[in-house]
Amino acid sequence: MEFLRTPDDRFEVLPDFDFAPNYLNVDDGEGGSLRLHYLDEGPSAADPVLVMHGEPTWCYLYRHMIPIFTDAGHRVVAPDLIGFGRSDKPMAREDYTYQRHVDWMSDWLTQLDLRGITLVCQDWGGLIGLRLVAEMPERFARLVIANTALPTGDQPMGAAFKAWREYAETTPVFNAGRIVFGGTVSELTDAEVAAYNAPFPDDRYQAGARQFPALVPDRPDDPAAAPNRKAWEVLKSRSLPALTVFGAEDKVMAGIDQVFQKALPGAKGQPHKVLPGAGHFLQEDVGKALADAALAFMDNT
Repeated sequence: MEFLRTPDDRFEVLPDFDFAPNYLNVDDGEGGSLRLHYLDEGPSAADPVLVMHGEPTWCYLYRHMIPIFTDAGHRVVAPDLIGFGRSDKPMAREDYTYQRHVDWMSDWLTQLDLRGITLVCQDWGGLIGLRLVAEMPERFARLVIANTALPTGDQPMGAAFKAWREYAETTPVFNAGRIVFGGTVSELTDAEVAAYNAPFPDDRYQAGARQFPALVPDRPDDPAAAPNRKAWEVLKSRSLPALTVFGAEDKVMAGIDQVFQKALPGAKGQPHKVLPGAGHFLQEDVGKALADAALAFMDNT
């Protein structure tokens, strides 16, 4: 599998991002390996908080939340999905499938042997992270589900998502920083926009970012539809405590929090939140409120 590796100097002097990089090699599925980057902050003996980003971000998304968790005594592990951040970037769009993303992260998670995990997931961090929970539920202690879904292709996608998928596939310039800017209520600085563009020196590095929207199951016979249905069966059969925290201004994801609340046994009676002033990337808009909600939830479950 041919891949690119973003030069390290692209990640120098990013605002509010003074974290040491860590790396593991994962099986690329074709007899080779890919280097996956992650942050590992806080006391190593503490149960981990696994924070998972989505499209088109990277672990930079959690820069304001990580210190809140570590100051409270928690270990925080923040990976970059393959194709994003400081992780390797396969060059062909067909190299990326939903199943491969799950397999890459499963390999990484198993190598680190994380247990007692609190999962904090948003966007594709949920589509992948919740599959990890279903495959190895014994490793997870609780779930914090934010602005994400676990689609099975049995419900039609809305016009907004279809427009986003078309844009990702066809726009001549895929500006990740401006996309994140557009998904927030608060305004990112120019330096923060540049930080979200840092992983992508040019379009050759963006195959994974462009491909992600096409991988969302949008029909019942999609390759990921049956695995996601199976994952729902596992999640519904478990009583893992689950908290939903959604952004009030994320119109695309509106109402999906209630799907989780009704379906997951461990969501019953939890203090679910819809946070005002928060768009799709609520880590940017209300990161402290999201972290505080997760901490309170962890203290009581």
